[in-house]
Amino acid sequence: MGFDLNQQTLEGHDDSLRAALAGAGLPVDDLTDAGRSFYRFSRGGQMVGFGGLELYGETALLRSIVVLSDQRGFGFGHAITLSLLDQAHKKGAAAAYVLTESAAPFFQSLGFLPIARDEAPSAILTTRQAASLCPASATLMIRSLPA
Repeated sequence: MGFDLNQQTLEGHDDSLRAALAGAGLPVDDLTDAGRSFYRFSRGGQMVGFGGLELYGETALLRSIVVLSDQRGFGFGHAITLSLLDQAHKKGAAAAYVLTESAAPFFQSLGFLPIARDEAPSAILTTRQAASLCPASATLMIRSLPA
């Protein structure tokens, strides 16, 4: 992408994270549940967006990816997603999943492929994201992570 983003770990109750997700129409009901990692991303001291990760053994669920409205169009979404994939890989994940209602083309551009829900492992299907927070119409996508 040509630039590096600074990454700061956050707690799920962070007000700026909640506001950004709510403003983008993304779920906020499970942010403080156990097993979630959230990050604030900035460049040159200016906040550009957020992203989150849930790990389930060798699988990861990327979630809560949002770029602030005044920072869109610069490639920050790609950089945030790639950073989350790197985090998942470093923590032992061999595959990453994402659920999306409107960003399937974005995730496809990063190597994610749509799959039927019944093809995903139960660890992903039983997450609050898959089981109740995201509608059944949301597209489930997978990307393998390098060994």
